[in-house]
Amino acid sequence: MSKSSSYLTVFKLNAPRFALGALAAAFTVMATLAFAPADSLAQRTSGPDEIDQAELIKEGQLKNISIGEPNAPVTIVEYASLTCGHCANFHTQVLPQLKEKYISKGKARIIMREFPLNARAYAASMITRCTNDGATLALIDGLFETQKDWAFKRTNAEFKQALFDFTKQAGLSEDDFNKCLGNNKLLNDLTSQFTKASETFGVNATPAFFINGKRLRGGPTLENFEKAIDSVLAENK
Repeated sequence: MSKSSSYLTVFKLNAPRFALGALAAAFTVMATLAFAPADSLAQRTSGPDEIDQAELIKEGQLKNISIGEPNAPVTIVEYASLTCGHCANFHTQVLPQLKEKYISKGKARIIMREFPLNARAYAASMITRCTNDGATLALIDGLFETQKDWAFKRTNAEFKQALFDFTKQAGLSEDDFNKCLGNNKLLNDLTSQFTKASETFGVNATPAFFINGKRLRGGPTLENFEKAIDSVLAENK
């Protein structure tokens, strides 16, 4: 069984049925939005070095997507785009090590937030939000793992077909797929999250990370995370 198939076996999608426009309309709206280049490194970001932790972790219109114990002493907040190659590298290479060393042991948790850098990232993020809570994380993992198979198609038509082909294996019908991408409220909620991250927290590239409110500088390597997390844990002893 392929990796993408193994992810899909755990999905139990429950895509809401909306009457807010069709797939083409959603892409028309998203195509009017102007975003930063889609493959940006965290060390290129500017903005404040520290953000008020309570304000940072507060939920907006979208529910936080998180892994780990809510009361863990370390909270990592990530802003990522599903079409960002560096974000995929973090999720496939670094995050598993963080899970093993810190998250599974109750020392840290991670809140994953969408920061879509282009219309295709918006579309993929919308699909993950049209699943039930138990499937969202698996779908995000699967999309990052198979990013090269759907994100970089030559035309939007090819992209939409590739994205649908991935999600339909999990039981998402074409009708629900189209209605999800035509959900104007979801699109607006994602845009609001993007705007707040950009204007309030100074996020302008992906992936971007805050550890207990402090921005991670120098790139999302395991070594940089270890240094930042171990520092917080030492302070809390």
